[in-house]
Amino acid sequence: MPDQKRRIILLIATAVVTVLTGIYIFIPDFANQVNTAAGILAQADIKGMRIYLKGFGIWAPVVSMALMVFQALAAPLPAFVITFANAWIFGWLWGAIYSWTGAMIGAAICFWIGRAFGRPAVEKIAGRTSLEKTDWFFGTYGRYSVIIARLIPVVPFDIISYAAGLTTMGFWEFIWATGLGQLPATIVYSWLGENISPSAKYAFWAICGFLVLLSFSLAVKKRLELRIGAKSQAE
Repeated sequence: MPDQKRRIILLIATAVVTVLTGIYIFIPDFANQVNTAAGILAQADIKGMRIYLKGFGIWAPVVSMALMVFQALAAPLPAFVITFANAWIFGWLWGAIYSWTGAMIGAAICFWIGRAFGRPAVEKIAGRTSLEKTDWFFGTYGRYSVIIARLIPVVPFDIISYAAGLTTMGFWEFIWATGLGQLPATIVYSWLGENISPSAKYAFWAICGFLVLLSFSLAVKKRLELRIGAKSQAE
């Protein structure tokens, strides 16, 4: 990245962080809202998140997308809590749109943080061990790393975004891979969220949905591995 572009990104990031920190410190109501949302996410309280978001009325979609960005920056808070709550409130289609959009914004911000601040900052955010695992992942799958990671439910979303910013991958290549790879999980979780209930039936369908996503992602991963292997042999 050119030094001038890096300086601009650093300046913008520093200004945003400074403003948000100031708002958090000097406006108690904002701080209380952030703390409440963080507590709900940490407890994976889907019902609590639904009540919390509905309290914002017509601004609920905007707040839900802002929370998707917040959880991305405050990893390891779980994003699925927001996805389920969105679908429960807005229906699976609009819930999926809001969740997917928020996740994309969060991924983009994490990518640029990684690109602007470099590896030392990402290590502090994600941890050295996690980052070393992503190094192996990117080294093994190359340009397919992001889409494979997005398809596999157990791969941390935010760490991949930070790590992608440390590679030579272009931003738009990253965005396309993230958007496409994140879509199946968002749709499945949103469908489950619209039909949420506290009964054992819900838990059964949630597990089934997770297993379907995992099976699909592993099949895609295997196909891409074969393609990478064939390309390596041809070269």
